[in-house]
Amino acid sequence: MVPMTKETSDILLQVEGLSVDFAQPTHGAPHESRRVVDGISYTLRRGETLGIVGESGSGKSVSSMALMGLLPATASVSGKAWLYGNRSDAPQELSALDENGFRDIRGKRIAMIFQEPMTSLNPVQKCGAQVMEMLLSHEEGIEDTNTTANPKERVIELFKEVLLPRPEKIFDSYPHELSGGQKQRVMIAMAIINHPDIIIADEPTTALDVTVQKTILDLLKSLQQRYGMSIVFITHDLGVIAQIADRILVMYRGHVIEQGTATDILNHPQQPYTQGLLACRPPLDSRPRRLPTVEEFMKGTAMQSAPWERESLKSEQDKRERTAQPLVSVRNLTVEYTLKKSLFGKPLQTLKGVDGVSFDIHECETLGLVGESGCGKTTLGRALLRLIDHRSGSIVYRGRNLDTLSHSEMRALRPKLQIIFQDPYSSLNPRITIGDAIAEPLKVHNKSRSNGKKLTDTVVDLMEQVGLEADWYCRYPHELSGGQRQRVCIARALILQPKLVVCDESVSALDVSVQAQVLNLLNDLKERHGLTYLFITHDLSVVHYLADRIMVMQKGRVVETGCPDELFAHPQSEYTRTLIDAIPRI
Repeated sequence: MVPMTKETSDILLQVEGLSVDFAQPTHGAPHESRRVVDGISYTLRRGETLGIVGESGSGKSVSSMALMGLLPATASVSGKAWLYGNRSDAPQELSALDENGFRDIRGKRIAMIFQEPMTSLNPVQKCGAQVMEMLLSHEEGIEDTNTTANPKERVIELFKEVLLPRPEKIFDSYPHELSGGQKQRVMIAMAIINHPDIIIADEPTTALDVTVQKTILDLLKSLQQRYGMSIVFITHDLGVIAQIADRILVMYRGHVIEQGTATDILNHPQQPYTQGLLACRPPLDSRPRRLPTVEEFMKGTAMQSAPWERESLKSEQDKRERTAQPLVSVRNLTVEYTLKKSLFGKPLQTLKGVDGVSFDIHECETLGLVGESGCGKTTLGRALLRLIDHRSGSIVYRGRNLDTLSHSEMRALRPKLQIIFQDPYSSLNPRITIGDAIAEPLKVHNKSRSNGKKLTDTVVDLMEQVGLEADWYCRYPHELSGGQRQRVCIARALILQPKLVVCDESVSALDVSVQAQVLNLLNDLKERHGLTYLFITHDLSVVHYLADRIMVMQKGRVVETGCPDELFAHPQSEYTRTLIDAIPRI
C-alpha cells in the first residue's frame, strides 16, 4: 500500500493491479479462465468525478462491481483496493473483505446506480418501500438535521430532492408505472439515501432522451456538491463524460490504455482507440459521407470523409417534392389508447398517442422523427405499417389507401413495408439460429427461392452485405454482440427487398463505435437497394447526420419539420431549441 502523505491525503479510493478472471466451463477438462480486467490501477479523490470510458466488454462495469463484491462465484479477483475514511482513520482494504464486510459498506460508503433501472428495481415491490429498505438495512442510519427521523417521510423528502413529481404518489407506485427518467431518479435516491462517500454510476443515461439525460447529469452534479460525494461515472459516450468528469480513464479489452484530466483526454488524446471514440460520434457542424470507426483508427486506416453537398441534396429534394408522387402520404392520423372502460366496455377515458399528424415520405428519402419518450414516435411508426389500429386519418402507399385493404391484401403488401425494432435481443427468438431468423420472412411469404438462388445462398449473401460472417449462420443470438444482433435484425428486415423501412430507435443503446458502423451500413444499404427510411430516434446528433428531413414530435403532434441544417441553425419552436441545447458536446 502506498503510504498516505500530505499530498495524497485527499485520496478516497486507491486501486492497484486489479484483475478479474471468469471461469470458463469445459467438457471433460479442468476449467479454463478468461481475464476480463487486467491489472488496472487508479485513484479517486474526495469530491472528484472520475469517468471510465470504453466499449461494451472493455471491463468498465466488472472492475467497479469487483470493488463492491457483486461479482458471481465464477469470478476470481486479484489485486488491491483501499477505501479511506477520515484522515486519521486507517484505510479499509476492500480486497480483503468477506460477504459480511461488503454488506456493511454497500449503500453506506459505496453505492451503485445500475444501468437498467427496470431490471434493477423489484417489479412487485413499491418504489418507496425499496428505497426505505436501503435506509433500514443500515440500522444506525445517518445523522441529518435537515430530515425527519420517520423513514417514510425521509424517503419522500429525498424524492423531492431528486426532482420526482408527486413524490407521495411515486412512493406508492410500482416501477412499471413510472417513465424511464423517473425510474432512474428512484435509483439515484436509493443510492444516496445513506449519504455514501462514493457513487458508482454505471451507464445511468444510456438510451434516455437527451433532455432527461441532461437533467440526470445536472442532478448528479448538484447532489455531489451538496453531499461532497465522489462519483465514478461509467459510460461509452465521451460526449456525456465531457459534461461531468474531472478526470477520465479509458479502458480497452480489460486494460487502462490512457488516463488524465478531462481537458487533456478530450482535446489531446494520445491513443488511437481514444481518438476513434471521439471521431466516431456524429458531428453537429458537418455531415461527412461516412463516419470513421474505432477499428479504422486502431489499424491506422482512418481517413477524413468528404462532406455531402448539402445544397445539391436540398435542391434535389425540393425538385422531388414538387414533381414526384410521395411514396407514403399520411393525413390527419390519430391514434387513441383506452385508459378506462365502463362495465359494458365503453371507453370512459382515452389518451391520444398521435394527434392529427400529416406528412409525406418521398422515395429514397430518410425522414428523421425525433422527440422525447412518450411523444408518439413509435406509435406513429407502427400505425404507419398498420401494426396497430388508428382512430382516424389516412395512410396512402403508392396511391393505395391502406385502410381499404383486406387482411390478405395487406399481408401481400407486407414485404414492401418493414421495421427494425429498438432492442435486437428481444426481437430475435433465442432458440432460432440467426440464419434461420433471417430466412424466416422468406418462408412466411413463400419466397424460399429468390432470383433462382437457394434459400441458404440468399441469406448468406445478405449476411455478408450487412457485415456478418457466412459461417455465423448457425450461431444463436446470445453468441453475438449487440451491434452484430442489430445487423441480424437489419438483414431480417431487408430479406424481402422492402421499399420502406421504419427504424425504431435502432442505434439508441449501442456503443458509439458500433453506432457509427450501423449508421454507415444504413447509408450504404440505402444507396445500394434504393431504400426509404423513417428513422425514429431521440438522438438529434444521429438524425442530423442521417436524415434528409427532420420531423419533431411533442405530445402526439408535429411541432416542426425542416432540413437538418436549417432546423439546427434556426429552430422555430421552443421545444426544438430545448432538444438541441440538451445535446452533449465536447
